[in-house]
Amino acid sequence: MDVTPQTDNEQATLWNGVAGRAWVELQESLDQIFKPFEDLLVEAVSLGPGGRVLDVGCGAGGTTLAVARELGAKGRCIGIDISDTMIAAARSRAKREGTTATFICGNAQAHTFEPASFDIIISRFGVMFFEDSIRAFANLRHAGAENAELRFVAWRSAAENPFMTTAERAAAPLLPNLPARQTDAPGQFAFANGDRIHNILNESGWADIDIRPIDITCTLPEKELIPYLTRLGPVGRILRETDDRTRTHVIQRVRAAFDPYVHGAEVRFTGACWMVRAQARSVSAPPESVG
Repeated sequence: MDVTPQTDNEQATLWNGVAGRAWVELQESLDQIFKPFEDLLVEAVSLGPGGRVLDVGCGAGGTTLAVARELGAKGRCIGIDISDTMIAAARSRAKREGTTATFICGNAQAHTFEPASFDIIISRFGVMFFEDSIRAFANLRHAGAENAELRFVAWRSAAENPFMTTAERAAAPLLPNLPARQTDAPGQFAFANGDRIHNILNESGWADIDIRPIDITCTLPEKELIPYLTRLGPVGRILRETDDRTRTHVIQRVRAAFDPYVHGAEVRFTGACWMVRAQARSVSAPPESVG
């Protein structure tokens, strides 16, 4: 079953609604799961060309805050996200921490950034949701200084990340209205194809493109698995609308499907992702030849 690709308006509605609230409520669990990817981006910033950093699709701000801690007084980090729900949470965290990190609620695809205002542009799973990826990365290129670096992490395919689709596969027989994921549509696996990523970046003004597969072990306390599987993703959204009897059956079936990933008090799985690096191409330089 195919579903219609989501527009930016639909993405804004989603992330300012149930999805955004769920991510904020489960922020600590999600930050733990994705900490290894955050560490990779913080390391990239520490070795990068300067201290002006933009974090795209920053969500509740975990990576933005980590980068700000790394930079200290020598730089600044700004996070941008389409979800006012998550940006509000990020700002609250920044205030509590007393950090220099700041946040913008906006769509990085169309936001008017000051030209050449960032040395490094990063993202932890935040760039796969654009309606027009070429336009989005061209806008980010405009925001980058000369020789600015782009570093982001994106999921590879659903087939390579079975943990991420376990709930959907298990729940499908009980939830006939569960939408199927559509290849290349805005969403978690929109950048599954490395060649597609290369073409998007090449066409939008980025050069020296390097796309490498990485496989990272991610962990989650077992006690947090039920909230994770019942509140996030397509299954989590549909469960909010189901009757109690169906909800109970779905949770039982889905929880059992996660048994292979449970090791005592810990849930472990492999995150199969791309680590992508590129550099802002000179305005006068032609696009790279793509074989």
